[in-house]
Amino acid sequence: MVEKPDFSIETKAMADGLWPVAGMDEAGRGPLAGPVVAAAVVLNPANIPEGLDDSKRLTHLQREALFLKILGSALSVSMASISAEGIDNSNILKASLEAMRRAAAGLSLQPKLALADGRDVPPGLTCVGRALIKGDQRSQSIAAASIIAKVMRDRMMCGCGGHHEHYGFEVHMGYATVRHRTAIEAHGPVARLHRTSFAPFRLGGAEVVEEESLAGLE
Repeated sequence: MVEKPDFSIETKAMADGLWPVAGMDEAGRGPLAGPVVAAAVVLNPANIPEGLDDSKRLTHLQREALFLKILGSALSVSMASISAEGIDNSNILKASLEAMRRAAAGLSLQPKLALADGRDVPPGLTCVGRALIKGDQRSQSIAAASIIAKVMRDRMMCGCGGHHEHYGFEVHMGYATVRHRTAIEAHGPVARLHRTSFAPFRLGGAEVVEEESLAGLE
């Protein structure tokens, strides 16, 4: 049986006087193109949407529906992104953590505790930070942030697809699919959109991700 995230970590924090609690997560660490997008969410304990889960375990339609429910019920939601250029100028880990820091800083409700998915706490937080491995499968706040970040990034990449129709960004969201790699070979990288510090640009080769396996990628 697959365990679902719950609100127990947040409830304990509340009992310890650490409220509000924000969940933070990012989408887009692995692709060859596009930004990394982060979100921070402070859920309303009295109105938590049903079905919150790691965005990778949800379908596109489920994510879209929950995206609207989160925006309509959460106490505060914030998003931030770091461009491909910003990623190339640092590295993807630093860019991901900085995007999460910016998302937390943009919340209208200042958290006393920020829960980050993964192994690292973003530096520069103005509150207590805690990293949770597989946090999007443990904390509903992080799960909500993962959904917001994933939906926003997918929408951004679909917009890129409309401007750069040879690449199919609206299909693969910038991941290293056969279609994407073929388009890069035929047309070259798109300035300020492709991450030139990533393979295949830097290393001359990258793992190819088949398009049919993209449904759960972040």
